[in-house]
Amino acid sequence: MPRPTTASRPTTAPPPKPAATSTSTATSNEERASALAFLGNLATEVSKGTVNLPCFPDVVMRIRKALAAPDVSMTEIVKIVGTEPRLAARLLQAANSAAFNPAGKHLSDLRAAITRLGHRPVQSAAMSFAVKQLRLAPALRAISKPLNVLWEQSISVAAICQVVARRTRVSPEEAFLTGLLHGIGRLYIMVRSVGKSDHLYRDPSFVDMIASWHPAIGKAVLENWGFDDHMCEALGDQDDHDRSGKNDADLSDILVVGVALARVLREPGPRSVDTDHIKSFARLHLTSQNCAEILRHAEHQLGSLHAALGC
Repeated sequence: MPRPTTASRPTTAPPPKPAATSTSTATSNEERASALAFLGNLATEVSKGTVNLPCFPDVVMRIRKALAAPDVSMTEIVKIVGTEPRLAARLLQAANSAAFNPAGKHLSDLRAAITRLGHRPVQSAAMSFAVKQLRLAPALRAISKPLNVLWEQSISVAAICQVVARRTRVSPEEAFLTGLLHGIGRLYIMVRSVGKSDHLYRDPSFVDMIASWHPAIGKAVLENWGFDDHMCEALGDQDDHDRSGKNDADLSDILVVGVALARVLREPGPRSVDTDHIKSFARLHLTSQNCAEILRHAEHQLGSLHAALGC
């Protein structure tokens, strides 16, 4: 996997400073070099197929693998979900939420709940459950706040991707799951950095490093977990604003737009969507007015999505 590059910043000779400050600067440079080496080692590790995500519930991956098997039975899926009562309760909650139960027909049977949800929404709910366990893990308390921020962003990206996908031939459920997983590389870096580089989250340069590396690491994580190739490619392409092609707009275009519009959604005051410098907007035939409508629709859905995902 190609190693992401980080832009170098011009350096100028600093004015004389007290010795303590010079020592602090030297230490900071050493810490940043150590953080860069850590990211490089992490990228090499996942590209070779080794994914180690502490505190991540194993049941979620077992469900994902079962759902990906062409001959899996509903009995087997129910059996796997039943090994984790909290996840079973989450799926029942999702199936009975307004997003999946507009008729108000309450279900109490796990098999019926999974059938109502469908494979992709089950994976989305399971991933939501997994992330919540990470957020609550005592060992990860140092990054609980950035994990919460990342999860909120992921739900926004997922909601926007789902709305955009309805304008295309791409499955809205698949687009939603891809949006929900778009930050898995960032999450992986954060979890693995606990006790090593977590104090650097206050350093903008370290945050910039993560922004450069997380798409490639996220792609490798999904590949290791056996997700479809086009979902993995979408994660790797999510910040490629110059991607173009002769074919119709695809999942990668949807995610590029979803990530860009989610940033706009977080802006206070009047929102401005710049569609000129990201080619995926043109590939999806989205105007500024279309984008404003998509944001309104996605924002309206966020409440019901939180209820469905139990977070």
